[in-house]
Amino acid sequence: MKMGAEFWVEHVAAAKLETIPASEYARRHGLSVPALYYWQHKLRATATDISPELPKHARSTHASKFVALRVTDKVAVPSCQCTLVLPSNLRLEMPALPSPEWLVALVRAAQGVR
Repeated sequence: MKMGAEFWVEHVAAAKLETIPASEYARRHGLSVPALYYWQHKLRATATDISPELPKHARSTHASKFVALRVTDKVAVPSCQCTLVLPSNLRLEMPALPSPEWLVALVRAAQGVR
């Protein structure tokens, strides 16, 4: 039975978060240990294939961090004073301007840079 990249992306991310070896994670979830290692390597290599027009200092040699996101129904935010619109047209509405460190981390995460 072949499983696609979407299936493995989730397992590779979950295995990375576990405090157990990847081989143990694979056994616990009924996965092929060699397949998990293969996809870890393949996805790490894919994460480092960044377009050449980026400057070298902006390229990452590590896989980007997995960030969990929970999407809920739209909630009215009272007196939102800061709206950030990302290039993907995602709107982040916040009651106050976030710290510069948070903004830098957001930009780097969006670009796949650590």
